[in-house]
Amino acid sequence: MYTIGEVSEMFNLPIPTLRYYDKEGLLNDLKRDKSRIRKFNEKTLEALRVIECLKKSGMQIKDIKQFMHWCAIGDKTLIKRKEMFENQKISIENQIKDLQKILDMVKYKCWYYEKAVKDGTEKNIKNITLEEMPKDIRKLYNNAHNI
Repeated sequence: MYTIGEVSEMFNLPIPTLRYYDKEGLLNDLKRDKSRIRKFNEKTLEALRVIECLKKSGMQIKDIKQFMHWCAIGDKTLIKRKEMFENQKISIENQIKDLQKILDMVKYKCWYYEKAVKDGTEKNIKNITLEEMPKDIRKLYNNAHNI
């Protein structure tokens, strides 16, 4: 069993966040001792790992709360939970695609400015055509510009 302070350190989460999760009913298996002090067990820690994963993936607390409610109901909600994770997977994959475009633009601009600095001017690099770009840079440029 772990105290709220220990869990706060383990997960790098503020104690008020853990209290909020408890208040919102996200930590179904959270136990309290005789003094009403929260005690986290391994099952609660695993729930917290899932909550943090979903939160970091962009899911709203109300939807995480719905998921945790479905977990508490049991096997009758397996299909709903599976569908929720499948939808979240698609959302994350789309986020990754968007981030890849951003990264490709940044990589392209690093190449662009490296060339400009080397030449001491942007004049030469500004007029370069796609065909004149190195193949790997052209690929970055095309992805960043949706070509």
